[in-house]
Amino acid sequence: MALIDLSKQVALGVDIGGTNSKFGLVNHRGEILDKGSIKTDEYEKVEDFIDALYEKVSPLIKKHFNEKQFDGIGVGAPNANYFRGTIEQAPNLRWKGVIPFAEMMTKKFGVPCKMTNDANAAALGEMMFGAARGMKDFIMITLGTGVGSGIVSGGKIIYGHDGFAGELGHTIVKPGGRKHWSTGSEGSLEAYASATGISITAKKMRAEFPDSMLNDFPEEEIDSKVVFECAKKGDPTAIEVFRYTGQKLGEALANFVMFSSPEAILLFGGVINAGDFILKPTKLHMERNLLPIFRNKVKLVFSELDEADAAILGASALVWEK
Repeated sequence: MALIDLSKQVALGVDIGGTNSKFGLVNHRGEILDKGSIKTDEYEKVEDFIDALYEKVSPLIKKHFNEKQFDGIGVGAPNANYFRGTIEQAPNLRWKGVIPFAEMMTKKFGVPCKMTNDANAAALGEMMFGAARGMKDFIMITLGTGVGSGIVSGGKIIYGHDGFAGELGHTIVKPGGRKHWSTGSEGSLEAYASATGISITAKKMRAEFPDSMLNDFPEEEIDSKVVFECAKKGDPTAIEVFRYTGQKLGEALANFVMFSSPEAILLFGGVINAGDFILKPTKLHMERNLLPIFRNKVKLVFSELDEADAAILGASALVWEK
């Protein structure tokens, strides 16, 4: 049997964000051959965005393939429907309504296009190229500006009947709690465990503790990075911000574990740069709230993928998903 050279199997991975969209040519080994970005919010019409993307990507394809066809395109995008290949009512994009994005990409590039939301793409990337290699059951939690999630069971992403399953960031962890700045829901995980939530917690706590290092910064500068810097310097208030955040996250993770009994929970995103300040209380409160049959079974690990490239890798993994 002839050996297949995985370096010759190449996909285009595209990560669409509200402000910027990143793309890269990725081989089956998870090596990014070339990459670039364009401004998402510059294009009022989705057709113009796809045209601009094509103009940027075409030279890279010719550079690496002598105009040979590549395997396909994978796209991670907000409110992307895996089943329909559509972006639907995405609040942070200029393109409104239901957009047949995958179909439009296929028509423009001449290769198959698959898409899913950004957190599901990240989960696929971890399964193919990262810390979840070989795992069939795990949950990916992305802790950034918001809280996203991808649930893998039996080696497959859980999409639900309509393609939108897995919004664990919007589950309620404190009924009647903090009002979400966008959805209006009260007490969601995203309102506490995201970088935005950490900033809100820090601003509240520093008002209660005038001696905190956090008070050395103007209010508009208080973000998760500032809290981390203060925590590293031993500021008790900053450390308490992460402890409280970890408690809320851990309590939520306990519920998620009892729902799907994963082998591991992978944490990804800028918030995990806080390391043990957030990991230790998260683990403590997760274990404390689990039934005995689930305790000390679930690994809590940080992503192995480089944050800058993870979205591209995850999107490209869609092309090779069985």
